[in-house]
Amino acid sequence: MHPVGILLCAGRGARFDPTGATSKLLATLPGGETVAGASARRLRAVLPNVIAVVRPGDDALAAQLRTAGCDILVCPDAHLGMAASLVCAVHARPAPFGWIVALGDMPWVLPSTVQALWDALADGASIAAPTFGGQRGNPVGFAPEHRAALLALEGDQGARGLLATHPVTLVPVDDPGILRDIDERDDLYPA
Repeated sequence: MHPVGILLCAGRGARFDPTGATSKLLATLPGGETVAGASARRLRAVLPNVIAVVRPGDDALAAQLRTAGCDILVCPDAHLGMAASLVCAVHARPAPFGWIVALGDMPWVLPSTVQALWDALADGASIAAPTFGGQRGNPVGFAPEHRAALLALEGDQGARGLLATHPVTLVPVDDPGILRDIDERDDLYPA
């Protein structure tokens, strides 16, 4: 009776390394953990069933996420954008209790935030999004009624369109990690 966790890890990370030689998700954080490893560990601390979506050929990342306890899903259409990865995961894992969609480049999201989203879905929220300091962040929870809409997504905006056109239950959390992602090398280090 829990939602499925979806960890989106199939992006190119072009701002982190325009050459594509270095994966931001395999970059090491100050504590020694990789970005993807920390993101997976925090999601898995709450959700026993987490599927991580990776690009074809990203074997090192897939191995690390598998070690972190995630099921791995290779998305052949990952090059089409974030929506393709999300569609791939939702298609692979119909979830009677919904999904919590997290981003692999957000390693500071607290497990308590994931639990708060799960609680909101269990209390009847259709879409649940965390807020900190008045700003909405990630991850986001979706009730199963949104499966068809999630499967129809396209482009690189993920599910932003759903959040713009459907009621969203805002869940205040004491977690600045919902607003912090890794886009550039300097983002690896706390401000």
